[in-house]
Amino acid sequence: MQSTTFRADAVLFDMDGTLTDSIAAVEAAWGAVAVDLGLDPETVIAATHGKRAIDNLAFYRPEIKAHEMDAAVEAFEQSILDFADSYQKRAARRRRSGESSEGFSEHAGSDSGESTPALSDTSASSQSGSLSTSTSTPSSTTDPTTDAQRPSFATRLSDMLASAIPEDSVHPVFDESTDEKRADADIEAAWETEAEAVDRSICILPGVKDMIECIPDGRYAVATSGAKTYAYGAMTRVGITPPPVTITADDKRLKAGKPAPDPFLLAASCLGFDAKRCVVFEDSPSGIRAGVASGATVIAVCTSHERSKIEGCGAHFLVEDMRKVRCKTEGEGAGMQLVFTVEH
Repeated sequence: MQSTTFRADAVLFDMDGTLTDSIAAVEAAWGAVAVDLGLDPETVIAATHGKRAIDNLAFYRPEIKAHEMDAAVEAFEQSILDFADSYQKRAARRRRSGESSEGFSEHAGSDSGESTPALSDTSASSQSGSLSTSTSTPSSTTDPTTDAQRPSFATRLSDMLASAIPEDSVHPVFDESTDEKRADADIEAAWETEAEAVDRSICILPGVKDMIECIPDGRYAVATSGAKTYAYGAMTRVGITPPPVTITADDKRLKAGKPAPDPFLLAASCLGFDAKRCVVFEDSPSGIRAGVASGATVIAVCTSHERSKIEGCGAHFLVEDMRKVRCKTEGEGAGMQLVFTVEH
């Protein structure tokens, strides 16, 4: 292994997959869109990663009108946070139930106001359609490279439905609406059982805390494909204070999202530096390409994608995670420089 040292003025961080790991919750939310549309969840998840929700929803839900899009994006990104929180909320209900009774019923939390995202979000259906649930990835609280053999959400849900839906529901019945309602209820119950059983909590990625602490205020920004609801919600959940310059997907100053360089160019400009004198940390193919197009030095982290999936995207350095990068300051005031050493 060799190391390379170079200098820069500022740092531009991507968020999800770079600073935080909420991949499992994000993929559950996009899997939900796929299921609603009758598409393959894995295909939709792969196509949407690292891109703005507004661009993905415009592609997959073209019926959403322009004046409805902001609300649709907010509803979708809230569903990500709901997926991330559902396991812990269920655990809290378990603890409360345990404190109030000797035994715990699997259905103790069924009357709680805190629940997993609805399979069909009727409150947002007029704007964004039904944003329900599915996923194909391991829990985000574990090492992203492990537990790869855990069955996908779709597989587990199908298995549950096979046993949950009564046999006679596949035969003709006189009251079709009643039969459909019963099937829908079975699907809802099976979905909620699985969704709450998987920990999709958001976590901070290795090396991130130390890296942020090494960089002075005013010398780093976040440029994410997430809108404000999701971006601020994810960072605050893991103890990261969103920096004053946080460029989110719903920033009206942006003409385009990643893989266009606009988010990074805007972030650098707001910090008062030339993007060519900045370092970009990214994890996704579209984000890496955006960083390269901005002229920045790009360090790609293999936290959400296999090395083979991102090594051809143009990053200047490819590392396992942020622990392979060290940063220190040199000089003071306006002339201060950030000195990076990358093990690669």
